[in-house]
Amino acid sequence: MKIRVELDSDLAEVEIVIRAARFDAQLEQIQQALEQATAPPIIFYKGASEYFLDIDNILFFETDGSKIFAHTREDAYEVKHKLYELEDRLPYYFCRISKSSIINSKAIYSLEKSFSGSSSVRFYDTHKEVYVSRHYYQILKEKLNETR
Repeated sequence: MKIRVELDSDLAEVEIVIRAARFDAQLEQIQQALEQATAPPIIFYKGASEYFLDIDNILFFETDGSKIFAHTREDAYEVKHKLYELEDRLPYYFCRISKSSIINSKAIYSLEKSFSGSSSVRFYDTHKEVYVSRHYYQILKEKLNETR
């Protein structure tokens, strides 16, 4: 691996470009480290308390009325961001699965597709389940192939 830093006084912000022949585990780790180092933390709320959770512990985000909730295996926390804002801030392994949900593809235990066209996702070590719309099903399958 070669690392090169180029300085350009005309740039307004840092730009990182990675060139590789293929996407592999090492490149994935580099990408994750860069995303976590540069992204401002997402703050989670429950009651009057603020929580600073590891994003990998989040199973999915979903809307409930006008609020957005982040679900872990045991709990749910409110988030003060819109889903489209979260899509821009979350690591690449998070994927939109409906108009009202974003899922952590690394936390998926099973993906069930029924004959009626609806699909559901289950997670490791929890009873929580979320539904995938028909429109986003193929996108999720591609994301799972990338991250597995």
